[in-house]
Amino acid sequence: MAELHTGVGRQRGALPWPRPRRIATLSVHTSPLHQPGTGDAGGMNVYILEVARRLAEADVEVEIFTRATSGDLPPVVEVAPGVHVRHVMAGPLEGLTKEELPGQLCAFTAGVLRAEASRPPGHYDLIHSHYWLSGQVGWLAKDRWGVPLVHTAHTLAKVKNAQLAAGDRPEPKARVIGEEQVVAEADRLVANTRVEAQDLIDRYTADPSRVAVVEPGVDLDRFRPPVGDRDAATSAARARLGLPTTGYLVAFVGRIQPLKAPDVLIRAIAALCERDPALAQEVSVVICGGPSGSGLDRPTALIELAASLGVADRIHFLPPRTGAELPLLYQAADLVAVPSYNESFGLVALEAQACGTPVVAAAVGGLVTAVRDQVSGMLVRGHDPVDWAHTLARLLPDHSRRRELSLGAARHARNFSWHRTAEGLLAVYGEAITAHRAHLTSALAASC
Repeated sequence: MAELHTGVGRQRGALPWPRPRRIATLSVHTSPLHQPGTGDAGGMNVYILEVARRLAEADVEVEIFTRATSGDLPPVVEVAPGVHVRHVMAGPLEGLTKEELPGQLCAFTAGVLRAEASRPPGHYDLIHSHYWLSGQVGWLAKDRWGVPLVHTAHTLAKVKNAQLAAGDRPEPKARVIGEEQVVAEADRLVANTRVEAQDLIDRYTADPSRVAVVEPGVDLDRFRPPVGDRDAATSAARARLGLPTTGYLVAFVGRIQPLKAPDVLIRAIAALCERDPALAQEVSVVICGGPSGSGLDRPTALIELAASLGVADRIHFLPPRTGAELPLLYQAADLVAVPSYNESFGLVALEAQACGTPVVAAAVGGLVTAVRDQVSGMLVRGHDPVDWAHTLARLLPDHSRRRELSLGAARHARNFSWHRTAEGLLAVYGEAITAHRAHLTSALAASC
């Protein structure tokens, strides 16, 4: 494996990296103002907004460019001191899917360039693009502005296509090519985990010296274990959410699409009914989220699946939660399941653990980092519902073991914070700026 470095480690090194005054963050296909858990909004939205807030607290102004999708929002929204979201007109406000957005990249790029042109020269010190669509825009803007481009992929088409869920659509060749172009042009590539970094190197021939690992974080003030007696807090949380107050509760939180594999959890409950009918009668599942991606093709597919397997009475569906209700949902659950076929990191797993709730997750991608196996939860190899049922049958009745995992989950989550993520990114930004200045100096010397 090629040698990699973490942004945090480099930030603590001896070299005094320069700090940007102002950065342009690009998020073409989804706005950080959108509710995570439905449509195309998910962990990336949380990441962008939380990082922007922490950077602003470190005196780095952040302007987030995203596509306008509603006429109700003003052109610019201040979400925190030093953090502004700019809505760029690019195509119709509604009705465009993520797959149709490449046709609007020219319009979006024009909007970004015009916004910069209205400012004094050198307004932005750096561009940070998120997802390949934004990387395409950043690639053009960095040449126009003469600043470095830092890119975070969040998901990679080649990885997703290698781990497709049954019935899911593969990512198109155009995306693969687009990602390869961005990887080649970006000054620095930020990976959420060492696994993702290695995928960039092995699958996209990224230069290892330009790849940095900076792990995402969690809001440890918002997501935390309940105060006082855990069992009493769990019962109270369930009552507030209208969920069963007795028995065991397993929660799934996220977008409803094949990639996230909520069907694996439903099938696991059906398998548990065959394995241990008495235990299964004590288990309820809550699925919190909205249809997304190919899940929009059949928005009622999970309801139909639960009915066909005879477990509809055990499954409860909730729309995405906001504010204090999301931590409340994690606290209401005995276990949180993350059966995804791929995750670049898995913020849901980290949020749940920060609330002291153990996580059962698929041993894929960033989940191997987000969940510490046998300490903060358990990792399951593969997506066989029988294996998932076996894991649930071992953990749910074992109160002592779940208590150990609960304590381990909270401890593990404390290793992650958005402040730590921002520190790591500042190190990467400083390194990118330093390398960019050195390149300009070298080019100027060569031209003399």
